[in-house]
Amino acid sequence: MYKVLLIVGLLICQLAMSGEHFLADSVLVDKSERKLFLLRDGVKFREYSIALGPRPRGHKLHTGDERTPEGRYILDFKAEKSDFYKAIHISYPNEQDIKRALDIGATPGGSIMIHGMPNNTTIPHELIQKFNWTDGCIALTNEDMDEIWSAIKPGTPIDILP
Repeated sequence: MYKVLLIVGLLICQLAMSGEHFLADSVLVDKSERKLFLLRDGVKFREYSIALGPRPRGHKLHTGDERTPEGRYILDFKAEKSDFYKAIHISYPNEQDIKRALDIGATPGGSIMIHGMPNNTTIPHELIQKFNWTDGCIALTNEDMDEIWSAIKPGTPIDILP
């Protein structure tokens, strides 16, 4: 255990000295734990609590199912202006998602994001985050979103686990 902590500590120091302070090379979301992790070289170095949609179990199948997709995607662009405090787009749907939706006579949906709080909310962030309130996106507090925004570059892979 000591050896792992030492390696993680050295990695963080190296990142800070290199000017890439906490830059992630991948993101991991564990829906069952309601956690998002930033990773560098396979090592988790930051952890955040998340909110999902009201039906978090299972892979997103179609528009309006209030589920978050599962699998490997890419964080392909950032949007500073949206209905939420900052947003990072997830590359859903992929070809397999489109085929799965068409096979059941539906459309796969889209606009799945990692984002902060709604711009117009008056509900305290610590209260709203206790509930799964999105339409299938991954939501964080604005403070956590600022950290993730700085740590992610477009093109970063994201793995979303059940």
